[in-house]
Amino acid sequence: MESDASTRGSLLRQLLEQARGGDVAAREELFARCRQYVQLLARAQVETWMRGKVDASDLVQQTFLEAHRGFHNFRGGTEAEWLAWLRQILAHNTQDFVRRYRQTDKRDVGREMPLEAAADGWSGGFLLEPPDGAQETPSQVLCHKEQEIELANAIAQLSPDHQEVIFLRNLQRLPFEEVAQRMNRSRPAVQMLWLRAIRRLEELLRKTPEDSM
Repeated sequence: MESDASTRGSLLRQLLEQARGGDVAAREELFARCRQYVQLLARAQVETWMRGKVDASDLVQQTFLEAHRGFHNFRGGTEAEWLAWLRQILAHNTQDFVRRYRQTDKRDVGREMPLEAAADGWSGGFLLEPPDGAQETPSQVLCHKEQEIELANAIAQLSPDHQEVIFLRNLQRLPFEEVAQRMNRSRPAVQMLWLRAIRRLEELLRKTPEDSM
């Protein structure tokens, strides 16, 4: 697992170096590898701060546009630094979107969260609760591999229902009762769906990067 993480990190660093050297194809691949990650974060931002009333795709598009334009300003060299830079751009754009939303929809201003509280990604906030008997949970896998990109890509491979229940339960941190209401299902049905989604996600996360591509 450490070898997989090292290989993945080396590849991303190589893409960063090539992109800085003017390799257009390397830059496109670099951004493509992070698209699912940014899309998932953007949806989490929209659902949390704008109650889903803004299209997350607009936030993604703006974030990637600014990242492309300002790529020369990125000074890091590791995957962690690269993702932190993308999250910073996303957080800044989220604040701008919240301000616009507040200006156009005064009715919900009192219920909106403070701008300063806009999340800077899911690091430390994506909680995966293990089914009984699990030997290694996805959160432990993430701790070992720091595989935020792989996590986003793995979630994207799940069925729509599995994606939704994980998003609501683990990214939004909603109680099962509210998740059940959102998904128009009973609480026991949602809990079973969630356990199956977690098990499937564990399987995907344990694959090598090459297997999951």
